[in-house]
Amino acid sequence: MPTDLPGRRTAPTGGQAPAMPPHPGERVPSLRFRADRKRSDGTPETAGGMGRAVGIIASMAVCQAALMVGVGLLLTGPAARAWPLTSEDEVNEALERARTGTLDTVSLIVSEAGNTVTVVVGTLLACLALLLVPRLPRWRDALFLSVAVSLQSLVFLVITEAVDRTRPDVDRLDASPPTSSYTSGHTGAATALYAGLAVLVLHRAKGPWRRVVAVLLLLLPLLVGLARAYRGMHHPTDVAGGLLNGGLSLLIVGRALLTGPHVPAAAPALATAPEGTTPLVAGRTAVVFNPTVTDETACADLRRVLEDHGHHGAEFVPTTADDPGEGQTQRAVREGASLVVVCGGDGTVRAAADALAGTGIPLAVVPCGTGNLLARNLGLPVKPADALAVALRGAPHRIDLGRIEGDDMAPAHFTVMSGAGLDAAMLEGTSDRAKALVGWPAYVMAGLRELRTPRMRLTVAIDGARPLRRSARMVLVANTGRVQGGAVLVPAARPDDGLLDLMILDPRGPGGWLSAVATLVRHRPRGGAGDDGDGRSVEYFTFRRAEIRFDAPLQRELDGDPVAPGRRLTAEVRPGALTVLMPARGE
Repeated sequence: MPTDLPGRRTAPTGGQAPAMPPHPGERVPSLRFRADRKRSDGTPETAGGMGRAVGIIASMAVCQAALMVGVGLLLTGPAARAWPLTSEDEVNEALERARTGTLDTVSLIVSEAGNTVTVVVGTLLACLALLLVPRLPRWRDALFLSVAVSLQSLVFLVITEAVDRTRPDVDRLDASPPTSSYTSGHTGAATALYAGLAVLVLHRAKGPWRRVVAVLLLLLPLLVGLARAYRGMHHPTDVAGGLLNGGLSLLIVGRALLTGPHVPAAAPALATAPEGTTPLVAGRTAVVFNPTVTDETACADLRRVLEDHGHHGAEFVPTTADDPGEGQTQRAVREGASLVVVCGGDGTVRAAADALAGTGIPLAVVPCGTGNLLARNLGLPVKPADALAVALRGAPHRIDLGRIEGDDMAPAHFTVMSGAGLDAAMLEGTSDRAKALVGWPAYVMAGLRELRTPRMRLTVAIDGARPLRRSARMVLVANTGRVQGGAVLVPAARPDDGLLDLMILDPRGPGGWLSAVATLVRHRPRGGAGDDGDGRSVEYFTFRRAEIRFDAPLQRELDGDPVAPGRRLTAEVRPGALTVLMPARGE
């Protein structure tokens, strides 16, 4: 499928809509559409997360070592007499002439930040903090940090055995270790540890301070490298080699453990389960339910379904106005739950998904709200007891989560959609009484009232590409495409493809609205517009990360819940972050 802009889904040719091609390096197999995939030995394909991660790290580590050794041999061989290597001695001599007592002391302290003992102790303390301080142990983050530091050290040892480079011919302030000058082991170790911590801070922490902390952590390896050169221990290219070695270690381990379909998880991501079977082994089961939409009769029906499927003694935990489900789910995880059942609307499901992200513990979705969009997109029945029974007969499968943040909006996950403009105004304008009386059609009535919502101007940057200027009545970031009444707003969105989809709705006049409705009814994305949108009523893009900035503050929504107005939304995908129970084929 041709594309004319980064991430654009363009109109198909020839009358049929071909399948969306994989986005380079990240497309994840879809359960709903690739359920028949087999391994070469004929068994159904499962996650095999840990084994795949180990394979990726091992194979890429060999390539990393070969690259680093090759660069070292080049520096000590053919390139040794070429500029800028011929000027390295002058740099070291200039640093030697600039020495003072104060700088000597400061450089010693900074240099010790990359010392072997400091890095080993720092890594151990950081891993212990990741496992003990959060309410939920960050096993994957701790594994990422420890493996990255270890890989850097292993490759460093290989390099020093293969490349023999003498240290700078200046007065050295430290005792010379028996290893080669290439690469700087202090710099490489500091990069793996402190830059790894910066990645985790940016990826996991919340609040405006996280960027400041990340910048300070990223400065440490640079300062260590400068200190090592100042103290006469390394050439500038040795320091650059250390930065490269540490950076490659983080990239390889992060790609294997933090992103993509190879993330190890506790639950097997089975593609399908035979009809009539219960593949999930019964253990401790927690049921998090919204008491405003789940009464005692409904709870009794759900308990009976759980008992019928071998889940005895399930603990039912109600949500509260102050905690819509995240805290209850976190406690269930800490106490060893092997299955979390969530009964409520999309807001309750989203809160539980936020707590379960990355744990591998399966989530069974029981629709009890008004929209129940995740349940609809997973193919579950809308009746609570039936949905639970179908889920328990199914199998665990990883789906993606969207992560979104903005001004006056704390970072949060969403399972279905987030957006701004018409949809947020519609949700804000739908009263609880109307939802209780007529159900999801209340949203339609509110939407008709909001059709005259003013058009907004915005800038969108997709996966780091050149920003695009647009006008729109609604901007929607989608992990799934189906909404109430069976309507499909984002035809190409799949919850397990490792991508998010962006819909920009900008109909102008009656003809524009008719064109938009026709596009949605055909279930075919329309594209092909220029940089300014070219008057299209509906545009679609696919991405991993998008930054959307509005010219004026707008009402925003997150999985059907209105959030504070603002000027910015930043969305990115977390591939395979949530494990859910999917219906078996034929259900």
